[in-house]
Amino acid sequence: MTVRVSKLPSGLTVVTDDMPHLQTASLGVWVGAGSRNELPKEHGIAHMLEHMAFKGTRRRSARQIAEEIEAVGGDINAATSVESTGYFARVLKDDVPLALDVLSDILTEPAFAPEEVQREQNVIVQEIGAVGDTPDDLVFERLQEVAFPDQPMGRAILGTPDTVRSFDGAALRGYLARNYRAPDMVVVAAGAVEHERIVAEAERRLAAFAGPQAPAPERARFRGGARLEARDLEQVHIALALEGLSARDPDIHALQIFTGVLGGGMSSRLFQHVREERGLCYTIHAFHMPYADTGVFTLYAGTDAGDVSELMQVAVDQIADAADTITETEVARVKAQMKGGLLMALESSEARTNQLARQVLIHGRPIPLEEIVAKIDAVTVERARAAGKMLIARGRLAITALGPDKGLENAAVIAEGLVRAA
Repeated sequence: MTVRVSKLPSGLTVVTDDMPHLQTASLGVWVGAGSRNELPKEHGIAHMLEHMAFKGTRRRSARQIAEEIEAVGGDINAATSVESTGYFARVLKDDVPLALDVLSDILTEPAFAPEEVQREQNVIVQEIGAVGDTPDDLVFERLQEVAFPDQPMGRAILGTPDTVRSFDGAALRGYLARNYRAPDMVVVAAGAVEHERIVAEAERRLAAFAGPQAPAPERARFRGGARLEARDLEQVHIALALEGLSARDPDIHALQIFTGVLGGGMSSRLFQHVREERGLCYTIHAFHMPYADTGVFTLYAGTDAGDVSELMQVAVDQIADAADTITETEVARVKAQMKGGLLMALESSEARTNQLARQVLIHGRPIPLEEIVAKIDAVTVERARAAGKMLIARGRLAITALGPDKGLENAAVIAEGLVRAA
């Protein structure tokens, strides 16, 4: 596999990874703008724009967009996150030009027909309703709001029914024009691809995005707090967050290893102590989500209302204990898991495009595998413990819970004790 990079005069970056053993290709256009780039009146517009890209262009109807890709055995999709939006397709190698044509068409010539806007508003309102009916999704949405109150980082990606219904073609075009700029975009293709051909097509088809960089989003400020909602559910869904590190922080790998030891799989401390030894839950895990200027360490569990206080006490004890007692064996195991994940991504063209796109958007370049592995291997037990202590010492915690109100207040008090003791 050979990664090649070209920077076009417009500022657009094109990255390819030729995987000669494949007969298919994954490719897409990623934009370094997501929900945190929205103005207050635009809450949910990044996600709505992603939906509307597939609802017709000046050359194709919504049906034609879907049929042209699926008629050659491919698929096309998109996704919106806090900091980026991606539009991507997977096709046979001979159909790469078609995929590039469709992707560029939906980005440069969206029609935003009023009837399609109204129809998609209804679809997204249904999507918002589905999240409201899914507590293990809703609890994370609430957690983000509590961690980052009154700022774009803390707002739900989907928006609200009222904000979504307020958008029209002019609002969509305004957000697109302000944030979709070539210096903040990357075209990535992996699999059966030819670099020069991708570059030529990207330069020709995406010239409309030439211009200066988009305005920088508001800086994130982790505040924390608690939000406990009594609901008639079978379980309590509970999540806590601590302020972590940005994707660019030199200690990011140490924190990822600490997180992996604590809650990264069946061998993790949380899984073993909370589920296997005590039987307090079916699901418990921890992860760290890094952003451009901050990060969030998150722990989630679903448990019976009668067990929520005990579960939280054990979880808090495990976080504090791990910061002091992580072992060489645990660190080695998580390092192996991380390196395994990196190598597995190289076996999937789709995973590889996502990996490369994220690296370019965050670091401005693809990161060679050996460089990442070297940074992972350089993490010592002492650095992993220090990363855990840093989480606690910052003294800011967010906690959200949904479910029967028995024990919710007590669980929140227990969780807050983690940072009060710092």
